[in-house]
Amino acid sequence: MQAVKHIIAIASGKGGVGKSTTAVNLALALRANGARVGLLDADIYGPSIALMLGVADGTRPDSSDGKTLTPISAHGLQSMSMAYLASERTPMVWRGPMAGGALIQMLEQTNWGELDYLLIDMPPGTGDIQLTLSQKAALSGAVIVTTPQDIALLDARKGIEMFRKVSVPVLGVIENMSMHTCSQCGHSESIFGADGGQRISEEYGVELLASLPLDRVIRENTDAGTPVVLSEPTSEAAKAFAGAALALQHALEGSEPSEDFPTISISDD
Repeated sequence: MQAVKHIIAIASGKGGVGKSTTAVNLALALRANGARVGLLDADIYGPSIALMLGVADGTRPDSSDGKTLTPISAHGLQSMSMAYLASERTPMVWRGPMAGGALIQMLEQTNWGELDYLLIDMPPGTGDIQLTLSQKAALSGAVIVTTPQDIALLDARKGIEMFRKVSVPVLGVIENMSMHTCSQCGHSESIFGADGGQRISEEYGVELLASLPLDRVIRENTDAGTPVVLSEPTSEAAKAFAGAALALQHALEGSEPSEDFPTISISDD
């Protein structure tokens, strides 16, 4: 892990906001900028990175020394996921400590090599995995993914508060599904509400890294294992991800990950 310059958590307060899709496309956009990038799927119970990167089911990581795992290379990214260690039909019926242990093994026992950025696709919520990662990894910061609707913003606030309590800086907010443009008539509509990401960014004094469109092509290409940043780099969606990657790099300029791991202490004040 000493060869990784920046470890960044991609998190959300709730599921279904497009966090994993954002993490994959953001990682590929960073790579397109010339960075060396790794992607860790920390969603132990519902890993999806393998599908989004087009890695075939049954692909298993090698080990050159019998102690560490060699990450799976896909689209130029170094990746690791529970999907590489179990079949897609095998549920992880584990209690919290077992899931936390699996995360730490993937994090620390993967031979990541020299990376500029290691993005960690977090499971939704503020539970065991988030706390374990905050204790065990020297995080440079976290990115919160949300949609504009009020129920998603409610949980996004909890995510921001959680990272602040464990002394992890929030680098910014990415608003997903902000605007849909009809492919037939060109009419644009804010289906899930408007300016939610901007409001929460102003409320907490963090940067709005990007507002991503609600676009069918993002879903189709990601499901096909060819994320939109690769398959349609000139599209508006790909340009939005590229802008988010650039904003994230600027947010990290001059910052170094802390070597002092935070002590977890949660209170109601």
